[in-house]
Amino acid sequence: MSGNYIPLYRKYRPQSLETLVGQEHIKKTLTSAIELGKISHAYLFTGPRGTGKTSTARILAKSLNCKNGPTIHPCGECESCKDITNSIPIDVIEIDAASNRKVEDTQNLLEKIQYVPVNGKYKIYIIDEVHMLTNHAFNALLKTLEEPPKNVIFILATTEVHKVLDTIKSRCQRFDFRRITTDDIVKHLRYISDQEGINITNDALFAIAKNSAGGMRDSISLLDQLSILGISKEITTDDVNSILGRISFDILKKLSSRIIESKPSEAIEILNEIYNSGNEPLQILTNLCEYFKNLLIVKTCSEKLLPDLTGLNEPQIKELLTQKDLLENHQIVFLIERISHYIKEIKMASNQHLWLEVGMIDLANMSENSSLLDLQNRIKSLECGSVKTNDNAREYASLQPLSTPVQEVSRESTAPSAPAEPLPAQKPKDIIKQEEKIPVQTTQTEAVEFTPPPVSKKSDGKDLASLWQFLLANIKSPSTQALLKLAKPVKIAPDGVIITFRNDRLVSQINDSNKKQLIIDAANVMFNQTSTPVSVRMPQSGDANIQVKLSGTEDSDEQGNFTTTETKQTPVQKQNLEQPAPKEPVVDKEEVLPAEQPAQTKPNNEEKTKERVESDQEKMILELFDGKYIE
Repeated sequence: MSGNYIPLYRKYRPQSLETLVGQEHIKKTLTSAIELGKISHAYLFTGPRGTGKTSTARILAKSLNCKNGPTIHPCGECESCKDITNSIPIDVIEIDAASNRKVEDTQNLLEKIQYVPVNGKYKIYIIDEVHMLTNHAFNALLKTLEEPPKNVIFILATTEVHKVLDTIKSRCQRFDFRRITTDDIVKHLRYISDQEGINITNDALFAIAKNSAGGMRDSISLLDQLSILGISKEITTDDVNSILGRISFDILKKLSSRIIESKPSEAIEILNEIYNSGNEPLQILTNLCEYFKNLLIVKTCSEKLLPDLTGLNEPQIKELLTQKDLLENHQIVFLIERISHYIKEIKMASNQHLWLEVGMIDLANMSENSSLLDLQNRIKSLECGSVKTNDNAREYASLQPLSTPVQEVSRESTAPSAPAEPLPAQKPKDIIKQEEKIPVQTTQTEAVEFTPPPVSKKSDGKDLASLWQFLLANIKSPSTQALLKLAKPVKIAPDGVIITFRNDRLVSQINDSNKKQLIIDAANVMFNQTSTPVSVRMPQSGDANIQVKLSGTEDSDEQGNFTTTETKQTPVQKQNLEQPAPKEPVVDKEEVLPAEQPAQTKPNNEEKTKERVESDQEKMILELFDGKYIE
């Protein structure tokens, strides 16, 4: 009895163009060609597996060789139709190119082409998986395929059309078979189930159709496998998942909830239950990845499209709707990416269970993958590091014991060992420039000693290093850029650019070639002007005293070197310069010069700043507010 059993995918194979499921564009084109009598000598059928390529080739052969043909309704009763149905190679020869791929096989085929057909009107060669032929076999077939003998037709079928030579494709009429839609597969499976008396639910048929990825043959084969269960009970989605080795929706929801709630210990317990039930690690992660994919679809798409996009029923979609607000879109994408990463690791690993547990613990640590709002706040706080440091300083001060009123820190704040007598009156130049004063709580015995972490000063883009990098970026020649990396900039300003090399040969190379013009062009683009003076020379002793300013206070000499000119002063400024400087208040005896020591010149601002930063509190204020002393 078993020897007479015919699998369902063979029993319900379409026998005419009308019974071909899907592929409406192909049915319409071939029907018109047969009715008009415009039959090509070569066809190329391409598309995914199980979409009807070989079946369409047999239907076309029947339509042409039927005793009533060419016709779109082959009788199926004549000798030619029966031979094609039973795969008897008389006038229709089917060849598997995977096992007959050598040039010798092709030559043997071409030797038999000259014989006339026996029962039908055409001698038809169906070459399946034609992309498996070697290049020599393709070349042997090429000339015959272009001009075959009369009444000879070639039908080539392949799933990988990109491997077929272009010279072969150009000599064939190409038909692209598309994946069959899920609805068409479900309808056809329901028809077969009713004909065979298979008791199965619509949800189970939908699960079968979704698993087949658009292939009708795979869907019918799975239905044939499940038909044994439909004798005693109704086949459900759980039966389909059991056959496919898939995890049920309820277990996946339970596992995903532990991942979303960041409970790795409970997630491992559920994982061990799934693993001990016989599921493979690769299948577990694949099903979990599909679950989060459906969750992302539920969170993103309209509810009307959810059944078709996810393949889930209404109760399952409602369960996903309860989880969609627990995660943001980027978090779900993050989980899918991590699952995909561990799928790759498991495929290459010898101990797959180990990587499965490691991956589950990693996925369950959702605390590190915070929400988008938290990430934005953290980035904002990092970009505004000084503000964050001020908050830390206030928080630190608030934790100290409060025994005295809150005092404001000024520049005259001294260390705990400073004398308690009143300080001299402060002058405007002695006040620190700052936007606000931080209240610091101190005790009667000691002041608060708090040194915040150093905060680097942000570049304003106008320093010499930044201008130099910007100038190099505007130079179009890569070789000139590489050469200028050996140079040292002295001045970069709208009124002139000075660049030095320690090698006179490099100086000559720049000045004697068009490289200097490239520097001039880059400076013109940088400062949005024309004819910017550029000087390339050896280092000089006065390079350290050249002030680089964008205000344009320098003039150039005849040699192209730039010297600083004296800034014009107003009468009021001259009067202030002629007046003697006011005496500084005596704060400490160590600052008073001895009588016999000659008077020293007034220190510059940088030296004064170094002398005045004496206490840790003053250092803290300068670092927090990026402050400086105003003279």
